[in-house]
Amino acid sequence: MDDHNKRVIETALLCAQEPLSVADLTRLFVEDVSTTEIKEVLEIIQAEWQDKGMELVHIATGWRFQSRLSMREYLDRLTPEKPPKYSRAVMETLAIIAYRQPVTRGEIEEIRGVAVSSNVMKQLEDRGWVEVIGHKETIGRPGLYATTKQFLDDLSLSNLQSLPMLEDVAPAAEAVGQAVIDFNVDSATETITEIVTEETTIEIVEEITIEITEESDPSDNPGEQK
Repeated sequence: MDDHNKRVIETALLCAQEPLSVADLTRLFVEDVSTTEIKEVLEIIQAEWQDKGMELVHIATGWRFQSRLSMREYLDRLTPEKPPKYSRAVMETLAIIAYRQPVTRGEIEEIRGVAVSSNVMKQLEDRGWVEVIGHKETIGRPGLYATTKQFLDDLSLSNLQSLPMLEDVAPAAEAVGQAVIDFNVDSATETITEIVTEETTIEIVEEITIEITEESDPSDNPGEQK
């Protein structure tokens, strides 16, 4: 593929409001362009932006440019308002769903050792991070929760296998595992720290915070819930 077509792809990615898939990018051209050619160009563009403040990443719904984590402290100065925070309960619940999915609300409560309020689940669903993908064949047929492609996009991940691995666990007694996720997507900065497992339970031992700054109306974001 010549430099002109590469420039077209790069421009489209820089101007796009949403991630673009390889299929989306092929629609930029009248002539037939193979997916192999598109992927090769994407890898070239990735390499060319390695030393810049932006990077091209492959996520669940396609490809996009985003600011690097090292740029966070500078970009934050453009939005000095203190962003809303999700509560520890919300982040613990999200972490459990991410690593144990599909999981019922009752199973989440068993793991956390406390009841999960409807408001917690609503915040995660409203954010587009979790959804009900089916029902467990047991009494009451409770809903089975799993994470969404939006969740992967916001963590800049292409699939669930890209999540940090917990320690291997024995069937009878699970060893201690730890996962740390640091990510920066658009104007959002989020951190999930230390998920610890011991036997059949998970205890979140470090403060888990999430800071979201968006251009949309702040009322669109759920505030802190205790």
